[in-house]
Amino acid sequence: MASVAAREMSPLQRERRFYFIMSLLFAAAAVAGFGFFIAIGASSFASPWWVHVHAVTMTAFLALYVLQNWFVNRGDLATHRRLGGLGAILCLWLVGYGCWVITMSLAYARFPPFFTPNFFLLMDWLNMAVFSGLAGAALWLRARSDWHKRLMFGGMLSLMSVAWGRLILPPFFDQRAIAIVLVVLLAHLGAAMLFDRRVHGRIHPAHYWSGGALVAWVAAIFLFAGNPAMVALAQSFAP
Repeated sequence: MASVAAREMSPLQRERRFYFIMSLLFAAAAVAGFGFFIAIGASSFASPWWVHVHAVTMTAFLALYVLQNWFVNRGDLATHRRLGGLGAILCLWLVGYGCWVITMSLAYARFPPFFTPNFFLLMDWLNMAVFSGLAGAALWLRARSDWHKRLMFGGMLSLMSVAWGRLILPPFFDQRAIAIVLVVLLAHLGAAMLFDRRVHGRIHPAHYWSGGALVAWVAAIFLFAGNPAMVALAQSFAP
């Protein structure tokens, strides 16, 4: 009966269900990644207040993303749109506060020891740039739901690098393992592309923008982190 019901779902209903399921996978990855760091003692609740504010901000945004996909999956687009303004405000706060927290992490040496300060600074600032670009485009194109949901999905993939990094990087203790994180993120994007191909017969161009942004993010880290100006900028935030 379940398979019959699935066949009777329209392509749009199947799409809405797919992105809701992916949002739940994002939440599971966040719980696993940050839970793992707490379990091994790499993170602690005895952190400075600004770390807790950042954690609350990220958790709230992820929860809102899951909730928004849940509303869409139910067909409650009115509530989804009403919460859109809150999402836009939270996006602005997340990026602005996140960039400040990155510099505070350098000032208090609260970053993984296998990252150099300049690598860490560029990596996280560019991550904020990729998220703000994709999420901003998604909000700008909110009237075009096909672009909106896919670009927001790409923006969330950028944020999920922080959760996946906590699961992938520790065994390697090498900043080059960020390339493995990229592969995991692109695997998520590949699943969305395959879904488009199967259900709609073509891959939506929004996915190429997301994939290009993620690849450019990692490439730029390795190309420019060692630049003398970048090294000097990172050292300026050091204690």
